[in-house]
Amino acid sequence: MPGTTAVLALLPEAEPLLELAAQVDERVVRPGVPAHATLLYPWLPAAKVGPSELERLQAILVRAAPDVGRIHLRLAEVERGGAFVGVPVPELRSLATAVREAYPGQAPYGGRFGQNPPVHVTVSLDATDRTAADIAHRVTGRLPISAEVSTVHVVALSPDGWQVLAELPLTA
Repeated sequence: MPGTTAVLALLPEAEPLLELAAQVDERVVRPGVPAHATLLYPWLPAAKVGPSELERLQAILVRAAPDVGRIHLRLAEVERGGAFVGVPVPELRSLATAVREAYPGQAPYGGRFGQNPPVHVTVSLDATDRTAADIAHRVTGRLPISAEVSTVHVVALSPDGWQVLAELPLTA
């Protein structure tokens, strides 16, 4: 829905995994947002996202991030549940938890997976069982992938797709 926002850690290193999934069936990859791990979706309505909310969010991120201002990740395994294929990102759990606890009225994914679901990169959604199995097998062959996060992005859905509202470094 336009006006919806999300707090994301972009993971360009994982983009080849989405490309693999699209090679199997392009309908299972969501267009418009690059490979990412979601810290909180939905966040605030876009109309309420201003400088003070962005400053507050960055302060939360800086407090939760390591002193070096970057988080090293190792994407190492595939998780599959029915039509879903993803790659867990446990190194971002504390960052996601800090953001989610700071905005308790914003249930991640509308509450469908609890108050603090595991952080992951979604590789495919709504795949048939056979397609999901094929994608999971192909993705497994491309792991592990090393990555690093030093900024978090706030994005908003507009009638033209997802737009970046802010890039927030993990350092003050």
